[in-house]
Amino acid sequence: MSLTSTNRSFFLHESSYVDDGVEVGTDTKIWHFSHVLTNSKIGKNCSLGQNVVVGPNVVIGDGVKIQNNVSIYEGVTLEDGVFCGPSCVFTNVHNPRAEVIRKDEYRTTVVKRGATIGANATIVCGYDLGEYCFIAAGAVVTRQVPAYALMAGTPARRIGWMSKAGGRLDDDLICPIDGTQYRRVSDNLIEEKM
Repeated sequence: MSLTSTNRSFFLHESSYVDDGVEVGTDTKIWHFSHVLTNSKIGKNCSLGQNVVVGPNVVIGDGVKIQNNVSIYEGVTLEDGVFCGPSCVFTNVHNPRAEVIRKDEYRTTVVKRGATIGANATIVCGYDLGEYCFIAAGAVVTRQVPAYALMAGTPARRIGWMSKAGGRLDDDLICPIDGTQYRRVSDNLIEEKM
């Protein structure tokens, strides 16, 4: 990208590259050896760590933190406040083959506001991750994830609930960090009490 450090409102490390046609928000930082491909949109106040690849047409909201060695492929949307741990993996085709072109088979993945994806977790394409869910390190997501769900294992299963503040919820559904109360809507769904 032919932007000098004086005519852009975000930080781009000299070893990184942003293709033409990319929108990058104010105060975003793109660190070492990263590449953002054409027509992607990155919000303001984001941080992309070392060796991050953002594929074409990807949408990343505001305040997103992407740690080192993460590739975000076409078809993935990260809403505001998402955290992607080191080396987490996104896919965009269910059954890839080197000898078969499947670009018309890309499946979308939407990671909703405030979700956390732990280190080395794999997100199989075609599923949404609910608001403020928490995917444990090393988990493999192969299904829809409800809001606030704590998912772990291979394949990932819900093992509990997490609050917006990142506290694990006990049976009383009260956040141990900030005292926010949640209520059970069904066996597989909770929401914040208003």
